[in-house]
Amino acid sequence: MSDDRRAAVRRKLGRFDRLCEVGVGTRHEVAAGLASDGRAVAATDVVDRDPPEGVAFVRDDVVAAADCREPGAHYRVDCVYALNSPPELHRPLVRVADAVDAACCFTTLGGDPPAVDATPLALPGGDTLYVARDPDDMLVE
Repeated sequence: MSDDRRAAVRRKLGRFDRLCEVGVGTRHEVAAGLASDGRAVAATDVVDRDPPEGVAFVRDDVVAAADCREPGAHYRVDCVYALNSPPELHRPLVRVADAVDAACCFTTLGGDPPAVDATPLALPGGDTLYVARDPDDMLVE
């Protein structure tokens, strides 16, 4: 993801005070940037990761969390998001966000289409942010 794309995603997500990045991996520029902007950010992954400063990390599997009645405190945020998310994680991501009544958005891997109903937002820099839940109309204007 280019700097322009990261900046555009960060600006869009910066509308929220509390966020959770699902599947943070090793590219945590957006989570780190949001945390440095004063947002409360949690990050999850199925393997242990070293989070950037200001980002709380929880080892968790969103697929398993989607089957839980209470998916976990780290998901109780304003927005649950994922970057470069593979199609098999789109449904669990939305189910978790739905369970906690959070907004939900994601970017996909390359040319993968979203596997859930989502509104595409073309961002400056060329990335597309797919909005699957926006209960407070914070993402889609």
